[in-house]
Amino acid sequence: MFNKLCIIGVGLIGGSIARSVKRHDLSKTIVGFGREKDVPNLQAAKDLGVIADYCLDIAEAVANADCIVIATPVGAIESILTLLKPFWNEKAIYTDVGSTKSSVIAAAHNVFGHVPDNLVPAHPIAGAEQSGVIASVDDLFLHKRLIITPHKTTQVSAVQKMQVFWERLGAQVAIMDAGHHDAILAATSHLPHIVAFAMVDMLGHKDEQSEIFKYAASGFRDFTRIASSDPTMWLDICTANKDEIIPLIQQLKVELDKIERFLETNDNQQLFNTFTYAGKARQRFLDLYEN
Repeated sequence: MFNKLCIIGVGLIGGSIARSVKRHDLSKTIVGFGREKDVPNLQAAKDLGVIADYCLDIAEAVANADCIVIATPVGAIESILTLLKPFWNEKAIYTDVGSTKSSVIAAAHNVFGHVPDNLVPAHPIAGAEQSGVIASVDDLFLHKRLIITPHKTTQVSAVQKMQVFWERLGAQVAIMDAGHHDAILAATSHLPHIVAFAMVDMLGHKDEQSEIFKYAASGFRDFTRIASSDPTMWLDICTANKDEIIPLIQQLKVELDKIERFLETNDNQQLFNTFTYAGKARQRFLDLYEN
């Protein structure tokens, strides 16, 4: 499918793309790019056979590449596009895997003055708490959602090719507007991560004087699992999508205030109704997920 795939940021997602591409034979060669500080991770990727080689020079990394994947935190994408600009190849396809998409389009506008028509923003909804190439696997995207958010100027042929690419990695591809993507992910991913971070932060400080964590059950472990996610990545995501996240935090505060009021007034029926509705709503989600 490609002659040379260049992955900028060979971490969990970038490494998993490389492993899956190798598994499905979608590129003749795969190279990684990073900075001096990334050498240990890049060398590990090479030693593991995840990539054929790596470069610390961007011109060398993208030379003759027909697909370039930006797999860095979203906060770094503008600087990566700036780095790529002098070597931009109109015949290649550029894509990213960031968790926010309006910010990627804005970054392209800032760097180029427009959105290049061969840039195909995308977001694989897949991941793990672990980070780095060591955590990468060749089936991370199997049966996972992948959202492509083309700009109005994006080449249709480039979108179609990337859709086929991701489908061959096992993903279920959807195409939507970047703003719609950001609104959906704010509710289903970004807010839950913030809640988990906030709850563990609160209880962590309490645990210094008590034994909360010692007696926490499996439900606590399951609910707070995502609080182990990479803080740098999530700082970037929350900052980039704050306009969608802040209204949701405000709505959550209203919901918590309502539950607090039910408890204070011993309104057990309203509390029961809230819990019952939530259980049914979650079941609707599970039914959709399983189908």
